[in-house]
Amino acid sequence: MPMKKVMKNELKSSGEADPNDRAEITEDPQTSSEEEVEEIDDGVDDRDAESDGNDDEDENANAEGADDESNDEEEAKKESRLSPLPVAKPAFASDGRYRNKQRCLVLCSRGVTARYRHLLEDLRCLLPHHKKESKLAAGGGGGAEGGNSLAQAVNDVADVRGCNSVMFLECRKRRDCYLWVGITRGAGEGSAGGGIGGESVQSSMHGGPSARFLVTNIHTMDELRLTGNCMKGSRPVLTFDASFDRLPHLKLTKALFTQVFGTPRGHPKSKPFVDRIMAFYHADDKIWVRNYQILENQPTTAKEAHAAKKATGSAENTNLVEIGPRFVLDPVRIFRGSFGGQTLYQNPKFVSPNEARAADKRKKGKLFEERQGEKKRRIIRKENIVVPEDPLGDVFR
Repeated sequence: MPMKKVMKNELKSSGEADPNDRAEITEDPQTSSEEEVEEIDDGVDDRDAESDGNDDEDENANAEGADDESNDEEEAKKESRLSPLPVAKPAFASDGRYRNKQRCLVLCSRGVTARYRHLLEDLRCLLPHHKKESKLAAGGGGGAEGGNSLAQAVNDVADVRGCNSVMFLECRKRRDCYLWVGITRGAGEGSAGGGIGGESVQSSMHGGPSARFLVTNIHTMDELRLTGNCMKGSRPVLTFDASFDRLPHLKLTKALFTQVFGTPRGHPKSKPFVDRIMAFYHADDKIWVRNYQILENQPTTAKEAHAAKKATGSAENTNLVEIGPRFVLDPVRIFRGSFGGQTLYQNPKFVSPNEARAADKRKKGKLFEERQGEKKRRIIRKENIVVPEDPLGDVFR
């Protein structure tokens, strides 16, 4: 086969040689035909090898991608079969420990008498979730400024001790006892009102409400000496009569008493027993507080059991035994804030002890004035008596 035809066929198969090169090759076939043919063959072989390598790499990449996708699908299917359903995570993680979020600050003011101090100790025995604080003396006066500073001091102490409710026993003139019951959570952040001495200062709206009562007819546990005896720290059953569900101000009072006297469930200092009842009754526009023990009487003999079952329908009888303390609360005023603020309720029938004592003194003063007037009238009456002259008075002279 002639060399010229072979070169043309190879150039056609490659498809990349210039026409000038073809012309040169065809013009001198004897001098450079063999060398150029070898170079062309090497270039074609290199291009084929490169193209084959690229094709192999693409195929390998495609195969690896397909394998990865298939593996991912299989793993997703396995995870979907093995993994449980998604569970909503709680807002906070619990470690099983009890955290007391209900604390009641129980304290009194300076100048309390022995009876009021013993009453305060009895109330602390009834509240296992209380926080004890020493006597509080702030303001140093009985005016509006002294009352405002005292209210601010109570709120500050409650904020420091982490208490969200307060039972404050205020004593006036070593004879009058006032009980403050209120909610003080966040009350220390603002300016506390002047409910104790004056109501003009605006209180913090974060705390409240709070109520003020006059405590009368106090009898402590030691004074009563009754036969009842309940476990210290047991959770009480709070009972209220029908008036607390009918009157608006008593509804609010019921909510306050429930939060203050109700022992939190699961408190470490409380006992897991319910063996007493705290009763609140509304009569004569006052609140009567009583504390009873739940006493279950079991018959000792079959005869007693038969008699009890015949009388009451059950062999076991449940009785209530009063254990004290007992006292009467006369509502004075209910405030919107903590120890002050807007007045939500004011008792129109309330008479302060000062006014009652002033009325008694006026009554005694009237009696004295009446006696003095009667003495003067008796003297005047004696002076005005004229004895007629006796005609026989001079006979035996």
